[in-house]
Amino acid sequence: MQNVKTGNVVTVTYEGFLANGEAFDSSEDSGPMKFQIGVNSVMPGFEKEVLGMTIGESKEINLIPEEAYGPRKEELVHTVPRSMWKKEQEIKPGLVMGLTIEKDGEKHQVPALVTQVENDQVTVDFNHPLAGQQLIYKITLDSIEEPPEQENQALSSLGTCSPSSCEGCSSC
Repeated sequence: MQNVKTGNVVTVTYEGFLANGEAFDSSEDSGPMKFQIGVNSVMPGFEKEVLGMTIGESKEINLIPEEAYGPRKEELVHTVPRSMWKKEQEIKPGLVMGLTIEKDGEKHQVPALVTQVENDQVTVDFNHPLAGQQLIYKITLDSIEEPPEQENQALSSLGTCSPSSCEGCSSC
């Protein structure tokens, strides 16, 4: 039987749960996830657990925050003036909006969660919604492929996509 190794393109079906048992993502909703091992296109802990699996094998994996979306960082929570938005735009806690930030001289569109609105101040959180969370995945390996050299290069140039997250991927 073939085991997953670095460079393989794999297809995985999965269900993702928080430590309290609440489901947050499933391939039943989004379809199986296909990715290449070794090109940093999924969370490091997720990829590490897929390595060595065989087709049809299922397992449950537990990822600490450092192996998933990282720890929650308070420096990513900012209070900004309400005047940054149009007056008629409804801004309320729980609203997720795309905001443009500059990093290393480049502008990036990133999601931000409005956590508080008080008078003329809005508090937004740029942490990934699952940052700081222990994540549990039930996964099944559906297929293993050897990519042609061209596909190998194309896959490695994609942005980072993973269950419930996307950074620069054209398919999200």
